[in-house]
Amino acid sequence: MSSASSTPTEGTTPAEGTTPAEGTGPTEGTGPTEGTGPAEGTVLAGTPVPVVDDVPLADTAPLDRSAGGTRRRRRGPRIWLAALPLTAFTGLCFGLPLGALLYGAVTRTDPDTGATALTGEHLSRSLQGPYLGSLVGSLQLSAVTALIASVLGVLIAQAVVTSRSRALRNAVLTASGVLANFGGVPLAFAFIATLGISGVVTRLGDLTSLGWNLYSFTGLAVVYLYFLVPLMVLVILPALDGLRPQWREAAQNAGAGSLRYWRHVALPVLAPSLLGGFVLLFGSAFAAHATAAALVGGSVPLVTLKIADALSGNVLVGQENVALALGLDMILIAGLVMAVHLPLQRRSARWLR
Repeated sequence: MSSASSTPTEGTTPAEGTTPAEGTGPTEGTGPTEGTGPAEGTVLAGTPVPVVDDVPLADTAPLDRSAGGTRRRRRGPRIWLAALPLTAFTGLCFGLPLGALLYGAVTRTDPDTGATALTGEHLSRSLQGPYLGSLVGSLQLSAVTALIASVLGVLIAQAVVTSRSRALRNAVLTASGVLANFGGVPLAFAFIATLGISGVVTRLGDLTSLGWNLYSFTGLAVVYLYFLVPLMVLVILPALDGLRPQWREAAQNAGAGSLRYWRHVALPVLAPSLLGGFVLLFGSAFAAHATAAALVGGSVPLVTLKIADALSGNVLVGQENVALALGLDMILIAGLVMAVHLPLQRRSARWLR
């Protein structure tokens, strides 16, 4: 049968430029029912779909009739308006104190005339003599405690992951969450009552004869480990959970033992998380003040204790601006710590999803 006399089946359309022969059109009442055409916002087969940010606009935006049928992405609400209160709060509570600290660290007021002038004397003094010693002491204490806590935290977290015990995991996570936030004067008092000169454990074990001294650099490091190790457990446990069993199985199929698996597979993947956890512990120990102030006083040189002494005038009067300069030094070090921690955190999140 010729194409001119054929009748298109229901739902088909004649080719472009052709006209159905007389009498070959659909009978009366056989046209498409109302509402059966393509829905508004859909794209017919064969029609190219614009793509923005790897997302087809046909899936994200309705048809814009006013623009001649072109599709436009519907703009959502301005999200930054929701963050405006938080931004204002942050600027008020953190920006103003930071500005006052910076202003006091680089200015000097003449006691006779009251004139204020810029100076770098306070910053230079904060990096000399006992102030420099306290800064170095804080860096040493933070580095040592962060390193020890990182190793112990990884071992504890690995034991929890390999045990597969739900009760043990919940107990360790709960205890870590509590102990990681337990510090200050209560923590110092607890250690004085147990490991101090007249502490219960000190007397029972005769630790004094062994050279134990809680009020020293070593004793303060032990106290810091009390809240740094649980913090490391909380940080590294999700990363250990992210190690896929298929990686170990593939290493075993390739003839690699447990040591080679950790050396060539697990540790390279965990390296960003391990370094990020170390940096986080370093910052926490570097900024700790209340525990050291209640435990050792001024027997261990720490920058936080020097700032408190300078502000209160315990040693010398009129050193408030030097204390502000020491605070600025701490902020710069904390900024460097965060500049290292955030990229490492993003890198580890990319591998351990």
